[in-house]
Amino acid sequence: MMQENPHILDDKITFRELVIRLRQWLMVFIRHYRTFLVFILIGIVLGLLVALVKKPVYHADTTFVLEQSDMAGLGNISGIASMLGLNLGSIGSESGLFKGDNIMELYRSDAMLSNTLLAAFDTSAGGQLLVERFITFHELDEKWEDEVDFDALDFSLNRENFSIQQDSVLREVVKLIRKENLMVDKPDRKLNIIKVTIASKDQPFAKVFNENLVETVNDFYLRTKTKKTAENLRVLQNQADSVRTVLDGKLKELARFQDNVPNPNPLLQEGMVASKQLQIDIQAAAAVYEEVVKNLEIAKINHRNNMPLIQIIDKPRYPLERSEIKLLTGIVLGAIFFFILALVWVYLKTMYFRHLKQ
Repeated sequence: MMQENPHILDDKITFRELVIRLRQWLMVFIRHYRTFLVFILIGIVLGLLVALVKKPVYHADTTFVLEQSDMAGLGNISGIASMLGLNLGSIGSESGLFKGDNIMELYRSDAMLSNTLLAAFDTSAGGQLLVERFITFHELDEKWEDEVDFDALDFSLNRENFSIQQDSVLREVVKLIRKENLMVDKPDRKLNIIKVTIASKDQPFAKVFNENLVETVNDFYLRTKTKKTAENLRVLQNQADSVRTVLDGKLKELARFQDNVPNPNPLLQEGMVASKQLQIDIQAAAAVYEEVVKNLEIAKINHRNNMPLIQIIDKPRYPLERSEIKLLTGIVLGAIFFFILALVWVYLKTMYFRHLKQ
């Protein structure tokens, strides 16, 4: 008959043994109650200090609706216009450049954040720029003094005249803001509402930077989204003005001819031919002008439908929403954290001495 291995039996633990071990460890922890009191007291003091010393973080929020243009109606106009021989371009097809997550990435882009940082924080003469405010408040001039000579940097210069060091500092500040201060998201994925949040311990900076960022992106959005339609509108307007000038000139020339020859001799064909030529030129110019004006009016409709892009819902207002560690919260969290540390410390200490005895 085979005998069971005693080592296998030793590895099994009954519920009674489990309760006994738990009671043993409970007695160990009770014997070290002074250690727990010391750790908890330290946690309370540190939690209290953190709550008192840590500056509150202010949140500047802007929410807006990203308007999607419905170009279906203009698509029908384009179809009708093509039957009449009018070429209206790509009316009815809308680029998805600024739809959905694309515009959210635009808010995180280096170009938009850099342009915003170079805007004025203080509108008075010689006032600070936003990038200078950020550097001063976060004491980056002291942290990077070994690598950067901030006294030699002038961010008020044209961006094209920036030195390599200026571009490097601006790029690093953009990275910090994108990582620690900026949050762009959709509160509800089903809606087209986008929320832009700037979180900073510097309340005025958070508000001004948020407002400038939204304005910068909004202006870029308007210029880019309406660039094609605005260019088409400008070309058509120039064509209409040119044809109208030609038409007016021909009308005046015909009027002068009729004033000079009020009753042309029907036996002389030269005067009749000249009059007919002017009338034909006027008719041709009028027909061309009519077609150009049709194209121009439809181009204006297309341009107007591309204009309303962002509708602001909420803007940041003082006092901004703030998040901070309250005194009671700091005390409780500190006590809990150091209580857990005390458990680990007593456990490791007990296990160490047990192994030494063995």
